[in-house]
Amino acid sequence: MTSASTSRRHLSLWLRRLSTDRIARRSPAPADAQPLAMIAQVGAARRVAAMNDAAARLGLRPFLGLADAQAMYPGLAILPHDPAADAALLAAVADWCEGFTPLVALDAPDGLLLDITGCAHLFGGEAALRDGLLRRLVAQGFRARAAIASTVGCAWAMARHGRQAIVAPGEEAAVLAPLPLVALRLAPETVAALATAGLKTVGDLMARPRAPLAARYGEGLIRRLDQALGRQDEPISPRRPVPEHMAERRFAEPISLEAHVLQVIAALGDRLGHGLEAEGLGARKLEASLFRVDGAVRRIVVGTSLPLRRGEAMQRLFIDRLAGAGEDWDAGFGFDLIRLAALETAPLAPRQAGLDARDHKAAFAALLDHLAARLGPAQVQRLEPRDTHIPERAMALVPALDQNTPRPAFPLEQDSLAPPRPLRLLDRPEAIEALAVVPDGPPSSFRWRRVSYQVARAEGPERIAMEWWRPGGQDLPTRDYFRVETAEGLRLWLFRAGLYDREPGQPAWYLHGFFP
Repeated sequence: MTSASTSRRHLSLWLRRLSTDRIARRSPAPADAQPLAMIAQVGAARRVAAMNDAAARLGLRPFLGLADAQAMYPGLAILPHDPAADAALLAAVADWCEGFTPLVALDAPDGLLLDITGCAHLFGGEAALRDGLLRRLVAQGFRARAAIASTVGCAWAMARHGRQAIVAPGEEAAVLAPLPLVALRLAPETVAALATAGLKTVGDLMARPRAPLAARYGEGLIRRLDQALGRQDEPISPRRPVPEHMAERRFAEPISLEAHVLQVIAALGDRLGHGLEAEGLGARKLEASLFRVDGAVRRIVVGTSLPLRRGEAMQRLFIDRLAGAGEDWDAGFGFDLIRLAALETAPLAPRQAGLDARDHKAAFAALLDHLAARLGPAQVQRLEPRDTHIPERAMALVPALDQNTPRPAFPLEQDSLAPPRPLRLLDRPEAIEALAVVPDGPPSSFRWRRVSYQVARAEGPERIAMEWWRPGGQDLPTRDYFRVETAEGLRLWLFRAGLYDREPGQPAWYLHGFFP
């Protein structure tokens, strides 16, 4: 029986000495110069969690007690096991592996799964891809094994327990049969129970009826077997979403100059723009991934206020981003792959600009992009209208490039039929002492911050009722707003909170804003 999974090709990568390789990569001495064991606290005991090849040749094994390990070899070097550091290093290797395929999944604690369907020909075939990946990992100081098969389970088994590096479609059963049952990724207790019943290899399992096995050992046993043989699909879960639109360029000789990198980004931007134009889209968020020859990956993300298609405009954003990052340009030994991806897109309809008219919207968007790239997206904000008529809640500051909220048209204009509102509001209305000729009329004088003012002119009132349908809104007083001008020429926005004889409590006066 075959499934859709047999049409795909997967590569399983096993970094068999990840923990000790992490230490050895920082030392000039050969990796196996001295036996090394990583010790973890397991309950009340200290046990061996990982070791290098030199320690394994002495007979050390995982989960061995520290006292037993030191008795076997008194000169054994020990270090504390650091799973978090191992996970960070595994994630860094996964970033680098995205230079071969964007479909990379973590297989913790020491492995990766790559979906290489349709991309092996870019590297000269599956064998060349595997050999090139392993050769470069070895050069970076890793002890690694890799295998390619049509199923994740078969590739995983061959990388860790088999000898055949590449398994052709349909050969899964033949190559898996002689392998131990642990190659099916079964729980240790399940493997032990099967061994008690005389089942030690995958072939022994395949020769037995399925129904009794499932009844005695659980459906998980049959599922793992079917996944390895391709009878049941097992897709991988990439650690990063795969962009629908991206362009990349590989280099026979690495490049390291910032100017050259930016030129490549501009060229890739034009290629990316052609693909977006065919779908009526433009890029709203761009990511440039720079793959260094030593395995490090640098990612630079920029956002745009309007969709883009031109490589020159994209290049300017990355120039601003690099100029404002405050980091030294560290190309190491150079970049051998640069990828530009549109992480977010938006519709972009064709438009014809006037011959002599300035495009204010595009100019304003370019300014926002420039500032956001230099200062950071969170540092450039804009006012966003909220669904409320309470003045202090009517606007909120949001990132200027945030595309999940409505964007105001340029330029911003106030409705001419609405009462004018001040451009500047106090964070909180400040209490004042005011006198009015009539209870419901405008103030004739007031005292604010120990200074008395006489009102020369006043307009209003503009009545704003509180939002009774919101929690606590029914307990807030009605406001009557007045636009006043003092004898000194100050133009202020005052309001009286509360209505005489119609709302409980004594009305109070507040200063809320300033007119220019």
